[in-house]
Amino acid sequence: MHCIPGGGYSHLSTREGEPIAIRMNAMGFHAAVLRYSLTPNIYPSQLLEAAAAMRIVKEHAAEWHLDLEHIVIAGFSAGAHVAGSLGTLWREQVITDVLGGKAEDYRPTAQLLCYPVITSGEFAHRGAISGVTGDNAELYEKVSLEKQVSADTAPAFLWHTFADATVPVENSLFMAAALHKHGIPCELHVFERGRHGLALASAETDTPDGATHEEECTVWPELFYNWLLK
Repeated sequence: MHCIPGGGYSHLSTREGEPIAIRMNAMGFHAAVLRYSLTPNIYPSQLLEAAAAMRIVKEHAAEWHLDLEHIVIAGFSAGAHVAGSLGTLWREQVITDVLGGKAEDYRPTAQLLCYPVITSGEFAHRGAISGVTGDNAELYEKVSLEKQVSADTAPAFLWHTFADATVPVENSLFMAAALHKHGIPCELHVFERGRHGLALASAETDTPDGATHEEECTVWPELFYNWLLK
């Protein structure tokens, strides 16, 4: 599993990196943290970095005792935009042009998208979309992931909260609707309470002010595990 922290493409959240990987290790996953490039690097830089990491994992699958049927790319907030970009755009020619190989070398078997940045439209997180596009309006369509979903998109598990005032829940709703339209397996959980950036939503990843401990949301790792391995 690739764990990709958020940060609006301006920084990387430490709460959404190593603590997530450790929790996934405890659940039986091999997990690594992808520290991708930030502003002023724009699309497709982060897509290429996620693709390169995916290829490395697949190339070492036998050596590292990995299950190629369950190669997951997981992200949080803007990191979920990176993850979702690979999950939807893994066939983009720029990937094989730059990195070589075949498109299938870069396809994850599943996506875990946690309170994800998805859309560049009305409900966008403007900071993240600005960061990944450099305010180039010609890229807005490409990075609006609900518009890039196709029959080739990897199955996805999404979770969000209704109370998220930073990345509106519509981001996950739009993505789930697009996946449903194209017949892609998807599970979506929307919790009532909880601010943006919950990470594990437990005391383990809480902020000093206690604002990101939301007990009802702490079940998401188990919900994801059950979905993935059902």
